[in-house]
Amino acid sequence: MLEIRKTFVVVDEQRHSLGHTDQGGPLRKVAAAAVVENPFAGRGYVEDLAPITDASAAIGAELGDLCVRALGAPVESYGKAGIVGVAGDKEHAHAALTSVFGNEFRRAIGGGTAWISSTKKVGAAGTSIDVPLAFKDEVWVRSHYDTITVSVPDAPLPRELVLIAAVANRGRIGARVGGMTRDQAIDRQRSV
Repeated sequence: MLEIRKTFVVVDEQRHSLGHTDQGGPLRKVAAAAVVENPFAGRGYVEDLAPITDASAAIGAELGDLCVRALGAPVESYGKAGIVGVAGDKEHAHAALTSVFGNEFRRAIGGGTAWISSTKKVGAAGTSIDVPLAFKDEVWVRSHYDTITVSVPDAPLPRELVLIAAVANRGRIGARVGGMTRDQAIDRQRSV
């Protein structure tokens, strides 16, 4: 079990880009973070990190629920990230953000078939991290490549992990770099 000290939710709403708007309405990005005790902090190299991986399912579900409530719209893209306190190892965040976490996160947000992009790092309290976002059903939809920056002012403490799930309601405002469109990806999913 990973004991949660606190949760932290960030909402970022963009209404135009350099004065440009489009038919999609505001871009709303949400990140939900759980600050948890790291059971392996300060223990040096530990071979079996399964206790973190196994316990991460509940965290993925809870953060997914927080994201959905704060987004207030259907989820179109997602991502995940982790920050390890300085008494831990980056591998501890990797262990927490495997498919065990990801599958519960997907269930909570209403599905998704694409790989969930992610990043991890070691840092002190207040360290920021850019959480990558991509379209939840097809990683090649370029309009949805984005990030949301997260920093929890008092976390992670040296023996903690900050585990983050992030979502967005649409692609970037004014996206124009080509590639597969959201609608093409949805049509492709329907034909399979």
